[in-house]
This record gives sequence, C-alpha cells and structure tokens, in this order.
Amino acid sequence: MNKKETISPKEVRKQNYEDKKMNTSPNVKKSKGKDLPWWVELLFVQIGLPDKLLIRILRTKKKANEIFKNDKKSLITFLSIIFLLSYFYPVIKHAKNKLDCEAFAKNYIIKNKNIIGLNNSELKMLSTNFCYGGEEIYEIENLQD
Repeated sequence: MNKKETISPKEVRKQNYEDKKMNTSPNVKKSKGKDLPWWVELLFVQIGLPDKLLIRILRTKKKANEIFKNDKKSLITFLSIIFLLSYFYPVIKHAKNKLDCEAFAKNYIIKNKNIIGLNNSELKMLSTNFCYGGEEIYEIENLQD
C-alpha cells in the first residue's frame, strides 16, 4: 500500500508565503524602476512645490478619468453643443447687428426724410443700403423735388 504524504500546516503556510513573495518581487522591481513623469520631476523635484499640491493634482486626474469613463456620452454631447454654439456665434451676432442697423436706419429715414411715395419694401431696401455704406438716403429729397 502506498503511504499518503502528509503535509503539515506550517509547510503549507511557508509555501504560500514563498509563492506570494515570488509573485510580488517582480512588481516591486518594476515600480522602483519606473521614472517619474517629466512634469512631476520638473515641478515637484526640481522646483520644489509642496507635495500636497501633487496629491490634489493626482486626485483630480483620477476623478476626471472616472467621470470620463462613466459619463462619456453626456460629456461628448456637452462638448458638441459648446462647439456648435461657438461656431455659430459670429453668424448670429452679425445677423443681429444687421437687423439692429436696419431698424435704426428705417427710423432715421422715417423721422428725417420726406418719404410720402415710399412703401415698406423700398424703405427696407434704403435702410439696408444705408447700413452697408450706401448714400441713397441723401438723394431722397432730391428725387421728390
């Protein structure tokens, strides 16, 4: 008959300890061998900024990565909306300025010129012309004389 090999609990613990020690030793060497990022080296080693600032920066970086991973769709939607608004803002501003100028020019023509024979479309044409540098407003009195 074969004798069963008996392993004492002390030997099992020792073996587990040695396995864990062997598994972690390359990881420890890897972490010791890594170089610091250039910005950490520059700001915190060479210049000497406080370590609390580094901790805050790393926490913020970690939180930003988590937010980006969790809310990627809503973040992309938000950035797209901001991009579209900034892209179309000059067009909207130009249109608003044009409409304001036409309204002021129309009021100026109505108040200061003799416009008995002009209808609304001609009045709008003259106000647009005036806003873009035209001088037909000054010739209105000459045409009606």
